[in-house]
Amino acid sequence: MPTGDFSLAEKYEFFSAGAATSRKKINSNSFSQNSANMKFSRELDFKVGNSFFRRIWVTAPASTQAADGLGPLFNARSCQRCHLKDGRGHPPAAKWPEDNAVSMLIRLSIPPQNKENVMAVASGRRTVIGDPVYGGQLQDRSIINVPAEGNFKIDYREKKVELNGGEIAYLRRPTYSIFNLGYGSLHPQIMMSPRVAPPMIGLGFLEAIAEKDILAQEDPDDKDGDGISGKANRVWSPKLKRVALGRFGWKAGIATMEDQVSAAFLGDIGISTPLFPKGRGECTDAQKECVRAPTGNSPRYANLEVDQQIVDLVTFYSRNLAVPARRNFRNKSVLAGKKHFYKAGCIACHRPKYITPRNIPGMPEQSRQLIWPYTDLLLHDMGDGLADNRPEGHANGREWRTPPLWGIGLTKTVNKHTFFLHDGRARSLLEAILWHGGEAESAKQKVIKMQPEERKNLIRFLESL
Repeated sequence: MPTGDFSLAEKYEFFSAGAATSRKKINSNSFSQNSANMKFSRELDFKVGNSFFRRIWVTAPASTQAADGLGPLFNARSCQRCHLKDGRGHPPAAKWPEDNAVSMLIRLSIPPQNKENVMAVASGRRTVIGDPVYGGQLQDRSIINVPAEGNFKIDYREKKVELNGGEIAYLRRPTYSIFNLGYGSLHPQIMMSPRVAPPMIGLGFLEAIAEKDILAQEDPDDKDGDGISGKANRVWSPKLKRVALGRFGWKAGIATMEDQVSAAFLGDIGISTPLFPKGRGECTDAQKECVRAPTGNSPRYANLEVDQQIVDLVTFYSRNLAVPARRNFRNKSVLAGKKHFYKAGCIACHRPKYITPRNIPGMPEQSRQLIWPYTDLLLHDMGDGLADNRPEGHANGREWRTPPLWGIGLTKTVNKHTFFLHDGRARSLLEAILWHGGEAESAKQKVIKMQPEERKNLIRFLESL
């Protein structure tokens, strides 16, 4: 049950991820620590996994067969290039070509075109139908002699929001356009969705939360009349070979950590894995230069570019990036801000805490821990303002998965910016709140009506997470 006492911090609130919480000194590497409860014998696997996460992949064929197979189309040469210091990505700081979009990409899809497409999406076997030429995401980089798919740019238009107490906030609304297309026109019904790379901390715990605890929060028809109608996404898991609960990604379109790691190798870097063994990444039959490009598939790696051992190591690393401990959690202003967070109704989606199951196979660090992620992992209608109008699985064009909030206050410390939401449009935590709509409209209006000092305390609470 959520607390109703805001005079003191709750017991164990300091430990955001239970015994796995990192208590090391806060600095720019605070998102790159291993689970604090990890046995020494497992730390080597974490460090080796980190080395593959940082690996710069090169074009095949190369003398370094262990690192070739890049592309032919890709968005980044390594996992670390998008998830800089294991943290949050950002939109380009300037217009192309002055600044590129390494930690941001554009998802692409089209509406189902036939009965087979409709059935594939309805059954969960496919979350989207990709563009017939450009696939499921725009890859703005390529190896030599293969044209990149294109580039995108963002134009912003500001709007004013008046807050109680005479304060004024300015929100920037982005408009996206794609240009320099390398393979002809996009499909006339193309749907686009920009995404910045989310932070990596605590992912193992999001995977560890019991499915029953997540599904118990579902209320798709809002039967309790509270205005919140969260629902789960159910997606095909290549790892589990069945439809499963979606937990990862901005629309909960990925079920397991291994699915996530393998999909990122495929789409972002163009690397084949056991779950996605096709060489040459995501290139389509219409991209002739891509189809003809050499692969880095090697007998050394079971005729793949990355074998199961490497996938396991990167998954283990990603699963065990520790959540930093809370800061200033006993501070009176922070406790006052926590009260405002609860009273505004934010916890209806940003559920504060869970206890993970005992003895999760292969995940001792995540087993039986009290954790504080501030998410329900469900999909919610966030209104027209944040809508990308692009369905993904059972998520419609207005729905987004509730992102976890742990570590959010360290974004500037780790990543040197404060850009939030799925496309980084919000330049501060307050702007991120003010973009909320739909099911969160009531909570947003309560924030707007707060006294200035109350809003400051609310932000202080978020910065303590």
